[in-house]
Amino acid sequence: MPRKPKRPCRYPGCPNLSDEVYCEEHRGLYARESAHRRGYGHEWRTARERFLRRNPLCVECLKRGRIAPATVVDHIVPHRGDEKLFWDERNWQALCKACHDRKTGSGL
Repeated sequence: MPRKPKRPCRYPGCPNLSDEVYCEEHRGLYARESAHRRGYGHEWRTARERFLRRNPLCVECLKRGRIAPATVVDHIVPHRGDEKLFWDERNWQALCKACHDRKTGSGL
């Protein structure tokens, strides 16, 4: 079976070809640990479901006078691996996917 042709590495100015998005040289720069390794395993999924049952509406939509179901538990202050901040429910908010994407896309 024929293989897909290699594509240019997406690192700016890199001339290398790769089977993936980045070549071997630049792959490590953009590597991200799995969700499970970042703390989002079974215990998080259980806590998330419990939080969303208690907080079923998106808080950002409510501020704007809209009603939308929350589907994401967002860390208000990014935890950056700090377990205490990760598990502090006072640092959680219920958001719809659109509001969460808007927040994380803006870097707030």
